[in-house]
Order: sequence, then structure tokens, then C-alpha cells
Amino acid sequence: MEQKVMIKLDGLKKYFSIEKGLIKKTTTYVKAVDDISLTINQGEIVGLVGESGSGKTTLARVILNLTKKTDGQIVIDDMDLADISSAEMKKLRSEVAVVFQDPASNLNPRQTVESSIMRPMIIHGVPKAEAKKKAKEVLDMVKMDQRYLDSYPHQLSGGQLQRIAIARALALNPKIMVLDEPTSALDVSVQAQILNLLLDLQEELGLTYLVITHDLNVIKYISDKIAVMYLGRLVEFGPTKEIAEHAKHPYTRGLLDAAPILDPHLRDREKQIMKGDPGSLINVGAGCRFADRCPYADEQCKNQMPDDVMVAPGHQVSCFHPMED
Repeated sequence: MEQKVMIKLDGLKKYFSIEKGLIKKTTTYVKAVDDISLTINQGEIVGLVGESGSGKTTLARVILNLTKKTDGQIVIDDMDLADISSAEMKKLRSEVAVVFQDPASNLNPRQTVESSIMRPMIIHGVPKAEAKKKAKEVLDMVKMDQRYLDSYPHQLSGGQLQRIAIARALALNPKIMVLDEPTSALDVSVQAQILNLLLDLQEELGLTYLVITHDLNVIKYISDKIAVMYLGRLVEFGPTKEIAEHAKHPYTRGLLDAAPILDPHLRDREKQIMKGDPGSLINVGAGCRFADRCPYADEQCKNQMPDDVMVAPGHQVSCFHPMED
């Protein structure tokens, strides 16, 4: 049986223009998202990874329609964002929920937990009595006692605040959740609890997740597939186990080698740590964006953008010289 596609990106681009000069103005472009094509099926958990500045959050904002795309196509649950009506957009807003990195900054300090959870439902026209009932239900779903409904954000811990943020995201019965660094601000023990909660909710409700993070260990634990971004480009995409064990792009290998090794039996493995810092997204060259940092780059890499190559079932890499195992 063919899986339903929940998110489909085709040639998606987001450029920011920068004008310089008072008299003779020149325009340059920051290519934050540059020609990305990606498909996420119903019930999948896709992890989006990359260094700071790689364009992960910008891509999420474009998918959420918080930032307008420059070019390309975005189709969410069979709705093309280019041709969507206001009624369909309202429906889509209830189907796609987002959980941010710092829940404390996204909760009104003057509102109780109950009010914060009810707010999106009231905005979408849910009667107050029904919204109150749903607030209690979603609080149970994130394993929190209902006595916290009368609490204020400053009275809660980081883990509790993140549970509240997840509860609020669940209030409108979404089909898709975009999670932007959902555990990076939490202690390690609390991270594990939140990740297990997200996995339980995903299985129970059949949700589709796009998880954005720089932590490879989080992605390997929670995701079905991994998408690797570097300077606005998607350089590798495939099943989590396949990429974790058989990464083909030098950048992906560098990210994996930079992540702490949790298994003590694997700590003797030699690592190749990436050198240099990510380059600029302004007026990028025609070649592979990673060429300046890649130890295997040649003239072709520096002058020509590589096509996506399928190296295994469902595993694609954008590289002229995919690495051997």
C-alpha cells in the first residue's frame, strides 16, 4: 500500500536580498534555502540536521508559511501553498503544529497554563467550555497533573514547560508537528523523557514529525530518516540506520564524527574532524558548497554543483565522489 505524502517540497528556494550603496545600488542575495526537494510520508519522523547557519530554521519557517518562499513548490496534506484559499490556510494552521526550542519565551508569563493551551483553540473558534475540556485532555497526554493548569510559566521547570508547549501543539489535533530543537535547552535526563514522550505520542496519534536539531544522537534515537543540510542545500537524505552506518557525503561523516560517541565499545574508532567554518551564503559559487572544507574536493567540485545520486534504496547524496565505507 502506497504511503500518503504529508509534506512535499519541490525545488524550494528562499533568497534574502541585500542592497548596498547610496547612489549606485547593488543587490546581493543570501541563498538560505536553495533548490531543496524532499518528501515526508504520513507517520514518518524525519530529522533535519546541520550546523548553525545551514538554513534549517529558515526551511521550517518557509514550510510553515511564516516566511514567503522565493521559488519552488510546497504541498502539505495535498494542499499547494501557492494556490491555497484563506479557509484552507486556516484548516492547515490547525493541521500543522510547531514546538520551539525555548518554550519559556513562547508562553505568556501573565497567562496560566490553562489559558496558554486554550488560546489557539479560542482563536480557531472552539467554544470555551470545549477548549477547557480539551486542555485537560492534552495535559494528561503529556503526563502532567491537572493541578498545573493554574500554574504560571515561572513556576515550572524547563521539562515541564516543554511538556506544556507540546500539549498546546496537540490542542487542535494536528497531523504534522515541526519540532525546532525540542530538547537542546534541557538537561540530558529530561531530554530522554521528552524524546520518549514524543515517540509515544507519534505512535499513538499517527503524527508526522519534522525534527530540526544539531544533535546527531537525538536524531539517531528518534527519527526514521535523516536529511542533512549544508549552506542552504540538501546534501544527503535517507533512512537513519543507513546514513548512521554508511554516510556517503564528507559533511555527513564530519557531523557524525563530531557527535559524542555514547557506546564505549565504539570509542576507539578513528574520527575525522571537519576543519574550517561554514562559508558565507552571500554570492555563493557555482560548485559544491562544501568544496572549501572537503579533503576530497577537486576542480569539478569547485566549479560545478553535483546532482543527487541514489547510492542505496531511499539513500541519496549530492556528491561527485561519494565516500566508501
